[in-house]
Amino acid sequence: MKKSAVWHLLRRNISKAQLIGYSVANLIGLCIVISAIQLYSDVSSVWDDEDSFISRDYLILSKQVSGLGSILSGDPAAFSPDDLEELKAQKWVRRVGEFTASNFGVGASVEMGGRGMNTAMFLEAIPDEFFDVKPRQWQFIPGESQTVPIIISKEYLSLYNFGFAASRGLPQISESMIGMVPLKLSISGNGRQQWMPAKIVGFSSRLNTIAVPEAFMEWANANFSDRPQPDPSRIIVETNSPGDPAIEQYLREHHLEAAGDKVDNGRAAYFLAVVTAAVVGVGVIISLLAFFILLLSIYLLLQKNREKLRQLMTLGYSPAAVARNYYIIVGSNNGAVLVGAVIAMLVAKHFWSAPLGNIGVDPAAPWWSIGVGTAIMALITAGNIAAIARNIRKTFPRP
Repeated sequence: MKKSAVWHLLRRNISKAQLIGYSVANLIGLCIVISAIQLYSDVSSVWDDEDSFISRDYLILSKQVSGLGSILSGDPAAFSPDDLEELKAQKWVRRVGEFTASNFGVGASVEMGGRGMNTAMFLEAIPDEFFDVKPRQWQFIPGESQTVPIIISKEYLSLYNFGFAASRGLPQISESMIGMVPLKLSISGNGRQQWMPAKIVGFSSRLNTIAVPEAFMEWANANFSDRPQPDPSRIIVETNSPGDPAIEQYLREHHLEAAGDKVDNGRAAYFLAVVTAAVVGVGVIISLLAFFILLLSIYLLLQKNREKLRQLMTLGYSPAAVARNYYIIVGSNNGAVLVGAVIAMLVAKHFWSAPLGNIGVDPAAPWWSIGVGTAIMALITAGNIAAIARNIRKTFPRP
């Protein structure tokens, strides 16, 4: 009986236009927020793909060589220990790996289609955690292993198939077949020479090099080199804030070059993050404005019905009984807004999933966006309820 009387009073005096305005504004704001988060999740999922156009986490750096380079000075463009310590101290650097170059003579011999080829080559090694491929055969134990595993850049295979092989009438080779090619390495230096069988076990999209395990490089440098190991001429840097303007500024000030277009790709990722943050910020502002619209509407309604509600409380209605009806309106309204926003986000996701799929992007699941939307509406609802309770207690204190 008490509930129906208060509900009848509230329903007759509440402004439906204000509630509709609040609902529409809140719906628009929440749609913007969760749709932007979902789109960001869908697009950023491509960052885990090393072949992606927006692969973002690694930079391969070298010092710029200008003029006559080291011809006159005799000093190669290498990274000193102080250079590495300064780089590691940068906020955008997560970790740094050094390229260890072969400090001995390396040659390769291969026979294909009845033809033999010999060439001088180079070898490098980096810590295993910086590789984008993890082949099972990637290990070398000095004194036990008979074959040297090698990882090469995918670009090298393309250059061979569509450049060298095509011009020489040699057979083209697929990635799956190249491991069967008989390859031998000639390692020489310090008055010694040794031939060792080798095998290409993987292809890297990240590293433009001919890589061998660090264990092999340490063993070979120790046994075939009569010179001290030079400072690294190339390093690989894992960043924790791709596209950060500080990266480009640091490279420019220290005369460093990044291989390929990694800096531009990182800038694209940074731009995406900034745009998403701006869009989410607009949505949050709209939702906050809607929140205050509802509070203002309820406050005006309380003031409008101040005398009638005071009479109801004089007759025995508690502030909690009066506030409960406002809670129901706010909760049901916010629940409907959440459902509507989620439906709108899923519809939008359906439309952009096809274009993203055409460029090889696998959309992410919507649960994160739905969770964020639910959390936002829960906070807004809690704020509404707290404000209603405070206003009612302030306006109608207990005797």
